[in-house]
Amino acid sequence: MSVNFKLIGRRVREVRTERGISQQELAARCKTSAQYLSQIENGRKQASLQVLVAVAEVLEISLNELLTGNQVNNPLEYQRDMVRLLADCSSYEKRVLFEMLLSMKAVLRENQNLLEKELEKF
Repeated sequence: MSVNFKLIGRRVREVRTERGISQQELAARCKTSAQYLSQIENGRKQASLQVLVAVAEVLEISLNELLTGNQVNNPLEYQRDMVRLLADCSSYEKRVLFEMLLSMKAVLRENQNLLEKELEKF
C-alpha cells in the first residue's frame, strides 16, 4: 500500500482550518517550522511520523483520523464528512447543495476518462 502524502497534507490543512488554528500556531505547538508545515500541507514534503503524531495531538484527533483522508475509498468517512458539512446548513442550502452534487455527478460520469487521468497524478 502506498501512502499519498498530498492527501495527508490536505487533511492536515482541512482539520487545522476547521479548528481555527493558523499554520504558524500549529507549527509552533508541534515544535516545527511554519515553512515545513506549509510544505507538508501543499504536498511538497513528506511529513515524518513524529510530526504527524504532534499534529494529531495538537488538533485533538487520533492519528487514524488524520490519516483517514489518505484513504481514497472509505465511504463511511465521506458520509461523516458530509454530515459535518451539512450540519449548520439551512434547508434551502441543503437543497441547493444537493442539486449541485447531482449536476456535478452527471458531469463527472460523462467525463470519467478525464477524471481517471487526473487521479493518476496523485
